[in-house]
Amino acid sequence: MDTDMKVLVVAEHNDGAINPSTSKTLSCVAELTSLGADLLVMGNNSVLAEQAVGYQNVNSVLYMENEMFEHQLAAIMSPVIAKIAEDYDYVLCPSTTFGRDLMPRIAAALDVGQITDIMNVVAPRTFKRPIYAGNAIQTIEVQDNVKIVATVRLASYKEVETNNQATIKNIEFPNIDLPSHTRFLRVESEASERPDLQAASVVISGGRAFGSSENFELLYNLADKLGAAVGASRAAVDAGYVPNDMQVGQTGKIISPDLYIAFGISGAIQHLAGIKDAGTIVAVNKDADAPIFEIADIGIVADLFEFIPEFTAKLS
Repeated sequence: MDTDMKVLVVAEHNDGAINPSTSKTLSCVAELTSLGADLLVMGNNSVLAEQAVGYQNVNSVLYMENEMFEHQLAAIMSPVIAKIAEDYDYVLCPSTTFGRDLMPRIAAALDVGQITDIMNVVAPRTFKRPIYAGNAIQTIEVQDNVKIVATVRLASYKEVETNNQATIKNIEFPNIDLPSHTRFLRVESEASERPDLQAASVVISGGRAFGSSENFELLYNLADKLGAAVGASRAAVDAGYVPNDMQVGQTGKIISPDLYIAFGISGAIQHLAGIKDAGTIVAVNKDADAPIFEIADIGIVADLFEFIPEFTAKLS
């Protein structure tokens, strides 16, 4: 553990709240240094900074307020963060859609390579990350005097405690030119009170066996009873039953819930790569030979159209 390095963590926020992915990224900081990190919050609502002060492993919350940061556009934020990062040895961000868009831009601006999906800190400049859909682990060593820009694999870390009392430092907008080719237009998404897929402790997913988007209502009703997030296999997404942002797997979202329940999912290797870090995996499939039963902790051979309504009714 290095006690001299300065660490900057970029916070992700959605709908006026710090995303839980930020908390998991701060958990990685404890493997880097015992001195904690500065947490950079860029937004248009001071409540975000107030939420951030409680996170463990945070020394100071650096808050920069500007209406341009309300929707966290990577093209706008990256030049600002790159300027701030000049004073830091590490720049970390969650490996979410936001982080994967933002961090390569920062790395390019700083003229360094980017490390993706840190899952373990071996030494201050040595890291492990998954490759080949998680079937192999790569060890990366960064040369001395090279700034480290990286995303943190959320499935490898738990959220930190929120009993800290960090200080808030309001920082000024740096004297730099921002790109004019990107601007926010609108967000098109379905309103949902369900937990974020990558942060939820319980996730239930459906496969192509549902047969239609209308039949996915069975899954949504069950999710609301369980307080769960809803995911889907790539086959269900490709069939048009659900939007792309619900896809779980190698080419979708990597998740690590305490409980994962798969309905009508056969268990293609690409899907299994996205759930291998789940605490308990339950599979429900009418095909007793489905590959997903090989990795499931609990396997139930049943017709999902009979099982889900009965299960949901018992939760009422």
